[in-house]
Amino acid sequence: MGGLIVYFASQTEQPLTIRIMTVPNSVLSVLVILSLALAVLSLFVVVRLAMRDASRRNLRGVPPDQRSEVMVEAHDKAIQRLEATVRKLVLGERRLGESEREAIRHVGLVRFDAFEDMGGRLSFAAAFLDDRGDGVVITSINGRQDTRCYAKRIQNGTSIHNLSDEERQAIREAMEGQRQIVEAS
Repeated sequence: MGGLIVYFASQTEQPLTIRIMTVPNSVLSVLVILSLALAVLSLFVVVRLAMRDASRRNLRGVPPDQRSEVMVEAHDKAIQRLEATVRKLVLGERRLGESEREAIRHVGLVRFDAFEDMGGRLSFAAAFLDDRGDGVVITSINGRQDTRCYAKRIQNGTSIHNLSDEERQAIREAMEGQRQIVEAS
């Protein structure tokens, strides 16, 4: 029996019981969040140290009396890059401002009863205009049997189509910039 160990247990010994430790999910969640935070923190420290070592390596071959000049030149280049970026941002902002004038920014809504026998002011005229007064006015006329919708193009606050009093009022509300729903009588 070369190298074989055999163990015989007596009948009087208690069987080995294993206790399993249970941990609530909230504790596990906190442990996971803490470990992730530590991992991110250590990654941040490693990156910072690597950047510091890289900047020191760049100055190793430079004589001590010229290091300040090299650092000033590096800062000057960084400032020039920032200025170029700011110029691009200003140009983009200018373009956004120009396109914003053509966006629908003025809305006027007038609710009214289209027919005397219909209550509840279910009909409406809504004007959607840009800064120049161009856009569309949409009118919905609610009746007992059907509902009809009309859309009319608006240029400079007027239309080539005949406008109802409610449509003119919706355009006026949109142009004046009042942000309220007007109930027509």
